[in-house]
Amino acid sequence: MRKPAVIRTLVASLIWMSLAAAQQPAARQQVTRQGPVSTYKELEGKYPKLKEIQIPKVETYTLPNGLRLYLLEDHALPIINGRALVRTGNLFDPPGKIGLAEATGAVMRTGGTVSKTGDVLDQELESMAAEVETGIGETSGQANFFTLQENLDKVLAIYAGVLMHPAFRPERLELFKNQTRSGIARRNDDPAEIARREFANLVYGKDNPYGWQQEYEHVDRIERADLEKFYRRYFFPANVMLAVYGDFPTAEMKAKLEAAFKDWNNPQDPVPPFPAVKADRKGGAYLVAKDDVNQTNIRIGHLGGLFKDEDYPALEVMADILGAPGAFRSRLVQQVRTKLGYAYQVSAVWGAHYGHPGLFTLVAGTKSESTVKAIKAMLAEVDRLRQTEVTEAELTAAKEAVVNSFVFNFDTRAKTLNRLLTYEYWGYPKDFIFQYKKKLEAVTRQDVLRVTRKYLHPEELKIVAVGKAGDFDAPLKDVGKPVEALDITIPQPKQERAQADAGSLAKGRAVLERAQKAAGGGEKLAALKDAVVAINAQLAGPGGSMAVKQKVQYIFPSLIRQENELPFGKIVVYSDGRTGWLKHPQGQTPLPGPQLQQVRGELFRLTEMLLLSDRDSTRTVNFARKDKVGDREADVIEIGAQDGLQVEVWVDAASGTILKKGYKGEAMAGPQAKVEEVYEDFREVNGVHVPFKTVVFQNGKKFAESQCTEFQYNTGLKAEDLAKP
Repeated sequence: MRKPAVIRTLVASLIWMSLAAAQQPAARQQVTRQGPVSTYKELEGKYPKLKEIQIPKVETYTLPNGLRLYLLEDHALPIINGRALVRTGNLFDPPGKIGLAEATGAVMRTGGTVSKTGDVLDQELESMAAEVETGIGETSGQANFFTLQENLDKVLAIYAGVLMHPAFRPERLELFKNQTRSGIARRNDDPAEIARREFANLVYGKDNPYGWQQEYEHVDRIERADLEKFYRRYFFPANVMLAVYGDFPTAEMKAKLEAAFKDWNNPQDPVPPFPAVKADRKGGAYLVAKDDVNQTNIRIGHLGGLFKDEDYPALEVMADILGAPGAFRSRLVQQVRTKLGYAYQVSAVWGAHYGHPGLFTLVAGTKSESTVKAIKAMLAEVDRLRQTEVTEAELTAAKEAVVNSFVFNFDTRAKTLNRLLTYEYWGYPKDFIFQYKKKLEAVTRQDVLRVTRKYLHPEELKIVAVGKAGDFDAPLKDVGKPVEALDITIPQPKQERAQADAGSLAKGRAVLERAQKAAGGGEKLAALKDAVVAINAQLAGPGGSMAVKQKVQYIFPSLIRQENELPFGKIVVYSDGRTGWLKHPQGQTPLPGPQLQQVRGELFRLTEMLLLSDRDSTRTVNFARKDKVGDREADVIEIGAQDGLQVEVWVDAASGTILKKGYKGEAMAGPQAKVEEVYEDFREVNGVHVPFKTVVFQNGKKFAESQCTEFQYNTGLKAEDLAKP
């Protein structure tokens, strides 16, 4: 899915480079005429000042059904954009179904309308170079469209259909859920993202919507009916603000919108206010152990404020002086990065939101051996800022930077309309733009010192460090705050299990004993020390089938080495059940968390070990139900481990042969996909009855078919042989 975007980006870059090259001689001549510039001060007076913010006249209407319209003509280009803001957000997620709002916003578009599937909408929009997109974030929902003026009627019909009649097709919801599970499985891959996430969750608290974290169990609970219910509650005309900007006569656009949405009438009670923030103001230091890195990602800070706070302009100037991102003039960069060399990246932001406080955050990236020194240096700069006034030069540079960046939010009529719509959404005064700019220009050195002392609280600072503590230059507690280790382990969902009692457990053991006997007997299975298996497999993927040769070596019960010959190179995986590594054409890396979890599951599900589960006190064997595999009657037993791993095993009721296994796990279809392995072509190896053919299904679709070309037991493998790169 990413390749077309990459290609488009590359083509755009090539076009831009060609244009730049074509214009280069003229640019050189212009510079030559003006004369060389030796310092930035010589640029003063050569360029006009930034234009004053101009507020365009926006025509506003409220339709009979309550839908509010904001219309702004602009005939510069034959295009039209629409943006709807819906008062909703993931802050309204039910506690047990975190992520419901996001799922609703996504599937509202991908699931199509009652009359047209999402694929049909994609084709129609692509043929017109148009877009219709929906989504729901923390504090608002959006539904946007873009079209050429000539296609307005067709695109508007699609847009209205998506807003009024979404179908929420189940297959699109399932696809979104799988994509969400993939995100959960990989959320600990990026140390910087871990630091950002854990810092925010600590400040806001994990016991409320601002700090909730979505897990597999929440994804599993979300059903199509939940999306429909959420949509009905929040998507009604009086809860929507629709701004349209572009090439149209206002009266004509108003008539078209009124006709398009005339049948949208599903009144609801007013949406309640968003929940208030109840931040944790206790300071502390928090360590996230990440032993596979040689750098530390740092977040330091506490609760921030609102855009409409009286002192927000002065606080923004303060943060710019302290550590404006990308500004070499900032104190953090000059001291922590340039002078001391403790960090390769360092910045500060006074975070604010429209409806709830943001986060005051100091960010740094440093080598492991500079971690504590960097943190202390950053804290020292915060303390220094609270002691004395900033210089006049610092104040002037910061104010100019903040004002200039603010003005660029209004440098086009479209941006201005979007900002005005946002102000209206949050109930900010219509002249808020000018109020803010006036206060910003009036900020003094005394103001910066005052707000720094009033709003920066060293005792409340939370320090999050993500890195390898063993390589730190000093213990993290040396920063002067108590240290707490953060567990970022991704909880696996609790799988549904059949009701267990003494009778079902006894029956499960009886079925297992029958399977042991069919496989060759418990003593022969217990005598197995290792195995070598060679396989030819054919995998079915999104881009077509792929041939794979695989050699797997096991030392029972917990060592595995898997060598895979793929069309693009060789991949080797090794694990002892606790740690492991992955070797690929680009090099060797520690086994990532999701893959390590996958290997643990594979070791748990080894048939030889499953058949001996009655000899393992950490496992339970429970009879689940009667079932069929093809035309063969089967007894289904559930085998579970104390760490939550679980597998269902279908045992032939007549012969005792294992016919199939079923479980949830990491797969091409997504994390926690439903996987089934069906076994055929049984042969005897060292007196043990084993399948030489396996067919794998993921979420009901055939994924792979493999055939053994070699199968050996007790070959004398040694642990050190498996561990060799």
